Amino acid sequence: MINDLSWLSRSALLVGEEGIEKLQNSHVLVVGLGGVGSFAAEFICRSGVGEMTIVDGDAVDPSNRNRQLPALATNHGELKADIMASRLLEINPALNLHVVRNFLSPKMCRDMLNQRFDYVMDCIDSVTPKLYLLATAYQTGQKIVSSMGAGGKLDPTQLRVADLMDTYQCQFAQYVRKRIKRLSVGTGIKAVFSTEEVMRSSLIMTDGSNFKRSAYGTISYLPAAFGGVCASVVIRDLLGYPVKLTQRPPSMMDKKTGSKGKPKKSKAKD
Repeated sequence: MINDLSWLSRSALLVGEEGIEKLQNSHVLVVGLGGVGSFAAEFICRSGVGEMTIVDGDAVDPSNRNRQLPALATNHGELKADIMASRLLEINPALNLHVVRNFLSPKMCRDMLNQRFDYVMDCIDSVTPKLYLLATAYQTGQKIVSSMGAGGKLDPTQLRVADLMDTYQCQFAQYVRKRIKRLSVGTGIKAVFSTEEVMRSSLIMTDGSNFKRSAYGTISYLPAAFGGVCASVVIRDLLGYPVKLTQRPPSMMDKKTGSKGKPKKSKAKD
C-alpha cells in the first residue's frame, strides 16, 4: 500500500517535498514521556518523521494530569509508553514505531545506542539515567538534544538553546554539567534550558524512586514549551536549517574549564 502523505501537505509548503522525504527517512529516539517528552514525541510524529523509538517505564499518576499529554482521569496506572504509542499511531498509522516499556539502565542504554539514530531526544527529569544517556550518546557520536529543568518556572519566553556546557542560571543544568564532566564529556550536546529564576518555594521532597529525590512545582504549558523547543532543534537539524545557540555570558564561565567547557581531571566549579 502506498503511504499517503497528504496529511503533511501544510508542512510540505514550508519545508518542501525534499524536506518531507528527509523526515520520512529519519529515525528519532525519545527517552522520557513525561511533561516534556510526551509533547516532544508528538511534535516529532506530527512533523512526519517516519521511524521513532519511544522509551518510558512509568505509569500515569493523578499528579501527572496538570502537564503530561498521556495523563487523563480515565487512565491512571496505565503505562505512558503504551498510551503514547496508541496516540502516535492514530496520528500516523504508517509510523514505524518501536516501544520500550522500561526505565533506562546503563546496560539498556549501551545496548540501545549500539544502534545509530538520526537524533536522540533526552527528556529525562532524573539526573542519574540522564547522565547514562548523555554520556553514552556522546561517546557513540550520536546527535542529541537534552531538556534541562522545566520545574519551578512560569515564563516560556525565557527558554534558550545552547551547548550544554554554555547553559547558565539553571540549577538542574549546573548539576548535570558538573557530573557529566567527570565522565569525560565535553562540548557538542545541545540543551534546552530556561534563564528564569526557579521558584524555590515550590520544591517538595519525594520518596526517591526512579532516581528522583525531589521535584519542583509545574504549570501546564511550560514542559510542553520545552518539548516544542526540543522538537524544533531536532527537525531543524535534520533538515539542515540553522539552530542559533545562546552563548554563556563571560561572567558565568566555569572557573576551571573556561568557555569551551572541556573536561579537566580536577573537580569543576560553577
